[in-house]
Amino acid sequence: MATLGNSKNTIEVLQKYGFRFQKKFGQNFLIHPPTLEGIIEAAGVTKEDFVLEIGPGIGTMTQYLCEAAGSVVAVEVDKNLIPILEDTLQEYDNVEVINEDILKVDIAKLAQERNGGKPIKVVANLPYYITTPIIMGLFESHVPLESITIMVQKEVADRMKEGPGSKEYGALSLAVQYYAKPQIMLEVPPSCFMPQPNVGSAVIRLTCHEKPPVNVQDEKLLFQIIRASFNQRRKTLANGLTNFGSFGLSKEELQQCIEELGVPTTIRGEALSLEQFAKLSNIIYEHRLRG
Repeated sequence: MATLGNSKNTIEVLQKYGFRFQKKFGQNFLIHPPTLEGIIEAAGVTKEDFVLEIGPGIGTMTQYLCEAAGSVVAVEVDKNLIPILEDTLQEYDNVEVINEDILKVDIAKLAQERNGGKPIKVVANLPYYITTPIIMGLFESHVPLESITIMVQKEVADRMKEGPGSKEYGALSLAVQYYAKPQIMLEVPPSCFMPQPNVGSAVIRLTCHEKPPVNVQDEKLLFQIIRASFNQRRKTLANGLTNFGSFGLSKEELQQCIEELGVPTTIRGEALSLEQFAKLSNIIYEHRLRG
């Protein structure tokens, strides 16, 4: 089987199977070997690794992963791609394809069975509409992860690594940075894909922290506070938290918590760092205990 990293071989495979791109799955296949090699390098894949690939498509990157990794599990939601993957990956005995929605797969169980519970590497070229749910799903399920190396829309990659004060900074930036260190590895123009997307892409590696960089009493509370702070960006932090309405504290008490943090009550959520959000979360936690 010819490698799929160029447009000619990709077109041949698609024609052979009469494959039609489906908008609902956000399918854009990579057709640029240097980028494919760059992703494998960015992910630091070696023969020691078990790799979970999300959305293999026709197997373009999967072929590269099979060459580099010890074993690969590729999870593909589109059943029309399964016969194609059986064909394009037939030369490799270190890969298994699962036809399933990644959000419904028990990844912790997979890591336990295939990798003895040791941290796994995730590699993916993700459809833009589902990037955040997949990343957050991986983090929140506390799967043993070493790193997540993903191709995403350039502005989403920027959002993940931003700090306080920038307009890209938001709930996603904070959530990603709580769990991992984000690093943009490559920028990828639309011409590297078939069909070409309307926007530029970037490969970002999220290297998972062994333990979060901040200490919080209640992780769920921290993320509720973060979400409430960015739900209505133009509102002050005090109003955002009050409007959220499920902290069990009055507006006055919430303002008091913000004052205890040592910032003005008129401050907006986008001005706070992860450390400050963690501290505020612990203050609110203590106030609730006393209440």
